[in-house]
Amino acid sequence: MPTKTAPELKTATRATTKPQIFIDGEAGTTGLAIRQLLAGVTGLGVKSLSTAERKDTRARLAIMREVDLVVLCLPDAAAREAVGLIDALGAAAPRIVDGSTAHRVAQGWVYGFAEMAKGQTAAIQSARRVSNPGCYPTGAIALLRPLVEAGLVPADHPVSVNAVSGYSGGGRAMIEAFESGQAPAFELYGLELEHKHVPELQTYAKLRRRPLFVPSVGNFRQGMLVSVPLHLDTLPGKPAARDLEAALIAHYAGAERVRVVPTAAGPSPGGRLEPEALNGSNDLELRVFANAKWDQVVLVARLDNLGKGAAAAALQNIGLMLGVAV
Repeated sequence: MPTKTAPELKTATRATTKPQIFIDGEAGTTGLAIRQLLAGVTGLGVKSLSTAERKDTRARLAIMREVDLVVLCLPDAAAREAVGLIDALGAAAPRIVDGSTAHRVAQGWVYGFAEMAKGQTAAIQSARRVSNPGCYPTGAIALLRPLVEAGLVPADHPVSVNAVSGYSGGGRAMIEAFESGQAPAFELYGLELEHKHVPELQTYAKLRRRPLFVPSVGNFRQGMLVSVPLHLDTLPGKPAARDLEAALIAHYAGAERVRVVPTAAGPSPGGRLEPEALNGSNDLELRVFANAKWDQVVLVARLDNLGKGAAAAALQNIGLMLGVAV
């Protein structure tokens, strides 16, 4: 009887046991959140290393060889190093979901925003390597790409994106600063205009002109608002707000996790919108707020920066790649 190859052995094993996952970097904020979400999925198993083994290359390689998929919750440099380790496994290499920014615009990687475009879900399902989107770009791309594709916003239009996130998206140092009372109530950051999320935002929103992106952080743990202001009279054909809203509705027709809230629903009383309403979910809400008198609109996306912006999106991609309902 011929000896089975490593991929054939994995396939045979998977036929009798549930797919196995290893989270490289599971002690971080996103890793912990993914681990918690996976605990509620009966069709997947999770393998872990002891605290002492997490930086042991041999131990990591051994567990990577055993699993079907590795989730990387690491800084960019460490994520690139981890991919190198996985590449060294050759035919036994597992599939990858990378939560860092290291591979979001890299060739050979599929962008893990399933609702972004027609065919994206299928691309994720068949991919060996998926880059999990950033939280800010998820909101901005969701708002802009349909309008660019519909010809309502030119690809070279000067676009500004403003956003506020809960402090959980800023890493351990920021979390500790806010939770110890040492951080301000609110602050802008990234004011050198070189935020690491801009390349993916520009690439997947199909913008030729680099957008202005100004992020900020508020004194709340999680939740996010992403807004894009537009002067309608500067757009081709001078579309009305209802035209932008219709394009968004058409683009996301049938999407389970992305919902366009009609203008008639309006904001909360007083013309306000708060960022925490979708916390704990994998949902994304899009709105078009308008002032017809001044021909102005503000496009707004609301999401959980740790949900659709990180861990829940990763779980969605894991489910698509491994064919498991999550």
